[in-house]
Amino acid sequence: MFRRKLTALDYHNPSGFDCKDETEFRNFIVWLEDQKIRHYKIEDRGNLRNIPSSGWPKSFEQYLQDVNCPFTVEERQESVDWLLGLAVRLEYGDNVEKYKNCPPATATETEKPSDPLIHLDSSNPDFKAGVLGLASLLKIQRHDDYLVMLKAIRILIQERLTPEAIAKASQSKEGLPVALDKHILGFDTGDATLNEAAQILRLLHIEDLRDLQTRINEAIVAVQAVIADPKTDHRLGKVGR
Repeated sequence: MFRRKLTALDYHNPSGFDCKDETEFRNFIVWLEDQKIRHYKIEDRGNLRNIPSSGWPKSFEQYLQDVNCPFTVEERQESVDWLLGLAVRLEYGDNVEKYKNCPPATATETEKPSDPLIHLDSSNPDFKAGVLGLASLLKIQRHDDYLVMLKAIRILIQERLTPEAIAKASQSKEGLPVALDKHILGFDTGDATLNEAAQILRLLHIEDLRDLQTRINEAIVAVQAVIADPKTDHRLGKVGR
């Protein structure tokens, strides 16, 4: 998961790095500080360089605090990724002229974009007409952003209109027998038959409320999936050199 950043930093083994290997991990942290980050003065790196020491984890914990890393020693993968991001930024800052004219990397067959919608031209009239037609057909609320509408359409199709979803919805549900005498009605109509009918209606009402709550939860999840587009990057924390 760190291969691209390690390659950018000229690490000697970008494909085989294993942060779970304690010795390799400690050597990597020392290399990263010595060669790329250089937050400490050379004379202050002794504790970090003392790899066999039992106190090394404490030194590493202090190091994370000193570089303002938002992760702890227990969050090893996250802290490694953050430190790599910091190192890449510092490397770029030291060699702006070298990197500013580099052509952007093109996606290969093995590195396809995670979301194919990002390449659609949302200003195209035919695209807009198609999205509006689908939204109207599926009874989806209109939105000013046509890509947002398309994402909502995709979610609805994936969750409701796939063969598996249709087959699941078509399955008949057999109810379980209920002993009415075990359920307290809470009031008395004065007629045993009416009391029994009221108990049945109450149970059906409770079932409807449960179904409504399930649908509300599904709607919340669907809305969050459409509007949530987190781009938080902990690596952007400000660090002095």
